[in-house]
Amino acid sequence: MKLYGATLARVEPGAVEITMPFNEELTQHHGYLHAAVVTALVDNACGFAAMTISPAGMEMLTVEYKVNFLAPASGEILIARGTVKKAGKTFIVCTGEAVMIHEGKERHVATMLATMFPLAPRISN
Repeated sequence: MKLYGATLARVEPGAVEITMPFNEELTQHHGYLHAAVVTALVDNACGFAAMTISPAGMEMLTVEYKVNFLAPASGEILIARGTVKKAGKTFIVCTGEAVMIHEGKERHVATMLATMFPLAPRISN
């Protein structure tokens, strides 16, 4: 996330928000933030949201996600939000959204449904 200049802006049980200023170096050929950048931030927001409801020290692996892009990602700031919808015994299902702030207004640019798998950290020898 350092490469993107992203910041963890809000952390609550089951909800996380990550912000990132628009960066022309991360755009595609039309000048919009690349879909891979938007997806990476929303995926991280979902994973971090899942971590907030898991036992201390647990890590998250993304098992699966589906993204719908709703509008081009242009503006001043990208906000990625992740929210836990269902925490099961094995998997945690989250929803995510990406919005761009443009001239002080939010515009939805993507929505995600993600499945996370909690796992204990590896112990190194």
